[in-house]
Amino acid sequence: MALKATIFKATLNIADMDRHYYADHHITLARHPSENDERMMSRLLAFVLNASEDLEFTKGLSTDDEPELWRKSLSDEIELWIELGLPDESRLRKACNRSRQVILYTYGGRAVPLWWEKHHNKLTRFNNLTIINLPTAPIEALAAMVERTMSLQCSIQDGEVSIGNEESLVSIAPEPLHPA
Repeated sequence: MALKATIFKATLNIADMDRHYYADHHITLARHPSENDERMMSRLLAFVLNASEDLEFTKGLSTDDEPELWRKSLSDEIELWIELGLPDESRLRKACNRSRQVILYTYGGRAVPLWWEKHHNKLTRFNNLTIINLPTAPIEALAAMVERTMSLQCSIQDGEVSIGNEESLVSIAPEPLHPA
């Protein structure tokens, strides 16, 4: 019998001073059985960094032709495609051809520089691709905050993200890989 996704609810109070975006979002996260807390919270962080009324989670891991998150226009064109992890160059090429803007959030510690060294020559040719590395320690600290129902205060200023709940606060400084 197939394992089902675990459902998490999050209320995000987002104050993004860099983009002048201030809103509350009530989201539902479905954690795939093969997904760990770090990956799920990386998805949540990607949402916070790109929050808008039109940004939405997709089927994610269970669908090959969809990103983790996307924003579509009223005419159903993909405006923003957000990936996570260390995907193949071919997946990012397809994403860049289908979307106006693609953002890849890498994570995985020491595996990221090896992946970047292998793929950077092919990936830097895409003008609509942004690659940002999420440092390991803050992502692990975010994973420690996971609860089935979460209420998180999120602020972004000068490129640094702070996410907190009643017990803890995590600061994250995403590291741009491309464009550098």
